[in-house]
Amino acid sequence: MLRVKKITSVIGKRVYTDTGDFFGEIEECNLVEKKVESWRIRIAGSMGKFLGGARGVIIPHQFVRAVGDVVIISRANLPLDEVENSQSTVDLSEEAESRSSL
Repeated sequence: MLRVKKITSVIGKRVYTDTGDFFGEIEECNLVEKKVESWRIRIAGSMGKFLGGARGVIIPHQFVRAVGDVVIISRANLPLDEVENSQSTVDLSEEAESRSSL
């Protein structure tokens, strides 16, 4: 389990996939009962085209692999080829919950 001491220290950090691709920047954190549930990430222009042109994405905390000078997320868990939305923010935490219940 990853431990984050101060949420404010993570806001604004650059986010990369575990394959080294720049994904975006952390915008905010969603907390439930004093625990991090998910992260809202402002997507980099190059990644937005894979997410139907969305400008942001909400990913569950379980997708985060490391938090340090940058944040590393698992690319394998991101449905980069299957999301076809024109929304400004795509919520991947709902998709993660449906996959884990199968």
